[in-house]
Amino acid sequence: MTTTFENIEKEKIESLKFPQTEVLTDNNLIKERESELNRALSLGNLEHTKIKIYFEDDTSRKLVETTVWGVTDKRVILKQGVVIPINRVHKISL
Repeated sequence: MTTTFENIEKEKIESLKFPQTEVLTDNNLIKERESELNRALSLGNLEHTKIKIYFEDDTSRKLVETTVWGVTDKRVILKQGVVIPINRVHKISL
């Protein structure tokens, strides 16, 4: 990605505000994000592997390095019940 993402601690995510709009416009990227989330979920549950989640709140683009504990149809669930709406996630990487 060419855009800069600001590092954020997982504990600060709870205080962020997330718009309802989708950050991705390409259907292929949306499908790729879904696959990346499922892989991150497996790595998180089986190996407790930390991954990088690139996402956007209502003010800027952010990056958190954490373990994914769950994925619903609308949210990524992190440790301690912290959630990020899937429609605000740009990319996931190891």
